[in-house]
Amino acid sequence: MMRKLTILSALIAAGIALPAQAHTKLVASTPAANATVGNPSKIVLTFNEKVLPQFAGAAVVMIGMPGMAKHAPMKISGVTSAITKDGKSMTLTMQRPLPTGTYQVEWHAAGADTHRMEGKFSFAVK
Repeated sequence: MMRKLTILSALIAAGIALPAQAHTKLVASTPAANATVGNPSKIVLTFNEKVLPQFAGAAVVMIGMPGMAKHAPMKISGVTSAITKDGKSMTLTMQRPLPTGTYQVEWHAAGADTHRMEGKFSFAVK
């Protein structure tokens, strides 16, 4: 253990950069998780770091519909995605505004370390 600390200290003292061990995380979204909103036609996901477009994507799934207690999850078709110029946000654009219901966004992304991270959040449309 002492030897590892000595080597690490020597590398730091020599100014050698060590690779960061951070992973891509979703830090904000519009609509926000658990929010109730009007009929959105786009969803914006914001990450803690620049994401690689070839390793990023998302799906929008309707998980609840008024009057249907046992609504089966239904993936919304026609959703396009684009990464912003700074690489830290992904915009999902629907062909039509989302109707009343409950939705889940399922995302995946990777930054410079190419480690795929994924997550999901829900919101409601009134």
